[in-house]
Amino acid sequence: MQLLIRFASCIETAVSFSCNSRTKMLPSVHSSPMFAYNPYSTKYPNPAGERNKDPILDVLKRVFNRHDPNLFLLEIASGVGLHSTYYAHVFPNIIFQPSEVEDTLFSSILAYQQEAGLENLLPPTFIDISKPCSEWSNDANINLSHTAERVDYMLNINMLHISPFACAEGLFQNASQLLKPGGLLVTYGPYAVNGTLTPESNVRFNESLQRKNPEWGIRDTSVLQKLASANRMTLEEMIDLPANNKCLIWKKLTKA
Repeated sequence: MQLLIRFASCIETAVSFSCNSRTKMLPSVHSSPMFAYNPYSTKYPNPAGERNKDPILDVLKRVFNRHDPNLFLLEIASGVGLHSTYYAHVFPNIIFQPSEVEDTLFSSILAYQQEAGLENLLPPTFIDISKPCSEWSNDANINLSHTAERVDYMLNINMLHISPFACAEGLFQNASQLLKPGGLLVTYGPYAVNGTLTPESNVRFNESLQRKNPEWGIRDTSVLQKLASANRMTLEEMIDLPANNKCLIWKKLTKA
């Protein structure tokens, strides 16, 4: 078996897809020598992630299926790797695929995974969410376009306000392509609601973001809902969380 297995095949395994009458082995960070333990790998700290991981987990426990085996979750903008590794402990029935546009973070993601020692964690893959999934590829030119409607969950934590709006557009466009009908996209971060941004600390935070980069900024739920609607998705629930953040639960509409 090649050391680098198609990402699409990982999803095929997650849904017990059989290819050429044989079910493919699920690659993991532990079974592939390509991702052998590196003593120089460093787990980068994520203080904000340490604070928000449990409030987000409380939401995920309520909305994720914890019983059916081999479900598949694609995390967009995994950062240092804290969240996917932490949640993989709690959801052993879900296969977690972290991704990042900053490949310099891969060593940290792998360090978290090696320490966790879990079989339902896949090595990180490069994804630029602003691009259509038909164009996604990693260094080995692995095309990820055949994953259409094969993903159960997508998770995106603290990305929308520190990325250009094209990333928000791409997130919903790609979620519409990748999620199964009825699948969920969970986003977390600060949001304005119907044109109103509160409290004052979030207003100041938004101003500081836009000073750093005019393309950044706290997104309004009404704007995101328009993106969702244009991509066969709907906002199912908005949950207030600590530190003036929210979890938004988006659902892919079932086909008529």
